[in-house]
Amino acid sequence: MKIEWFTDAAVFEKLEPEWNALLARSVSDTLFLTLEWQRTWWKHLGNAQLCVITIRDDDGTLLGIAPLFAETGNDGARTLSLVGCVDVSDYLDLIVAQGHEARVYAALLDTLTRADFPAWDWLHLCTLPAASPTNTQLKALAEACNLKVQYGLHDVSPMIELPENWDAYLETLDKKQRHEVRRKLRRAAEAPTRWYTIDAADALEQAVADFVELHKKSRPDKNLFMDTRMQGFFNEMAQVLFARGWLQLSFLEIVGARAAAIMNFIYHNDVLVYNSGYDPIQYGAYSPGIVLFARSIQDAIAAKRRRYDFLRGNEEYKYRFGARDTQVMELHIGR
Repeated sequence: MKIEWFTDAAVFEKLEPEWNALLARSVSDTLFLTLEWQRTWWKHLGNAQLCVITIRDDDGTLLGIAPLFAETGNDGARTLSLVGCVDVSDYLDLIVAQGHEARVYAALLDTLTRADFPAWDWLHLCTLPAASPTNTQLKALAEACNLKVQYGLHDVSPMIELPENWDAYLETLDKKQRHEVRRKLRRAAEAPTRWYTIDAADALEQAVADFVELHKKSRPDKNLFMDTRMQGFFNEMAQVLFARGWLQLSFLEIVGARAAAIMNFIYHNDVLVYNSGYDPIQYGAYSPGIVLFARSIQDAIAAKRRRYDFLRGNEEYKYRFGARDTQVMELHIGR
């Protein structure tokens, strides 16, 4: 097999014709591993040494990409992590052609332990989907190589398997929550309210700016999170994903003003609920958070989406809307 590693961001352009095609052939085909996401994340949030490893068959066919970066911690340990890890990317993995995992993982470990490969202490694979063979096959290979292995639950991702219609969805909720959703929707409709999704490219820049402001108003920790660097990432990420048809940015207007917003991604007919924001001071009486998610779920059902994925985090509101946990794992391999 042919192994190469790249330390310059030009690798994203070099692999652009092949990256997403390989991702489509992998088990972990998630938006957060697309070239568009990875390149944008690195441009705005990458601040270490890039190290993207490619693994090809003898005929040149791309079978694996390990999108890694290396950084040295305060303890002096050199760690290899997945590009995108960890705060703003909910699912990450090695990108491996399905059916070739054993060969690719073996080649990757052989490469990482070569004498001429840059020194490292830990390989940190965060936010692995539970179904990924990385959790089993790479872990077993590392143990067989007498490398240190730490493995466990990273987080949960609550999600809803969407039924055929809104009434069927409401029946999945407990009686109290079902009554609450209906009541809040009726109250919001009296305001009056308007619910819509941005569908024009020339309206996107202002829409993202308004989303960012609502996000910052939601909670003090969200205000701290949305610093200048993060705003740059959100602005470009929204433009890039909108161009691919993957962005769904929706607003709840109350009495003519944008009171709440939700940023979702649409990927393989799943709704990925990425982030939201609302003005609790001016519009808290209308329960904009409940109305926001209820209208978003209504849209997803009407569009015949498969799942409504709240992504990582066990916040209580996700379960009130009927979500059930799926697991997200992490694997650490030490020299």
